[in-house]
Amino acid sequence: MSMTRALVAFVLLASAGLARAAEPTPAPAPLAPTPPPAPELLPVGAPAPSFTAMAHDGTKFDLAKLKGKYVVLYFYPKDDTTGCTKQACDIRDNWGKLQKAGVAVFGVSTQDNTSHKAFAEKYKLPFPLLPDDKGEIAAKYKVPVVDGKARRITYLIGKDGKVKHVWPKAPTVGQANEILAQIETT
Repeated sequence: MSMTRALVAFVLLASAGLARAAEPTPAPAPLAPTPPPAPELLPVGAPAPSFTAMAHDGTKFDLAKLKGKYVVLYFYPKDDTTGCTKQACDIRDNWGKLQKAGVAVFGVSTQDNTSHKAFAEKYKLPFPLLPDDKGEIAAKYKVPVVDGKARRITYLIGKDGKVKHVWPKAPTVGQANEILAQIETT
């Protein structure tokens, strides 16, 4: 009898295993999308592409006329959003230090000057914002524009008109101090 019970138990276990094997196995979870590769930005030492633009405050910006000064071009996604506001206010709050170091700062995004003017007035930004609604400035600086928004990338242009430093993922807080630290290294 015990042999019979053992045989029955074996048959039951085996049939249960077969039943489980007949069940469909769940599909593997889809792989997480791979992040896009880092953009090929202008390298340090490259000449900064020249351009002109009309700033939100009505002043004409001409990069060629700023040779001999440090220039910061910071590309940001959109006026009056959380990260962009933090970044702009960080620069605003350190404006005295940046001016004392001889740095000219310009924010660049794909919004028009109406949006830039409202943003600058709301947060009392002391530096010009440049419109890039067609993405032409971003293209010159190899800044990706995704869904109509520029990626957050900052260029420091040296007094010689060449790229001195690039922040491919510019911080929303602490950018001004990083800019000043780069200038102090020369």
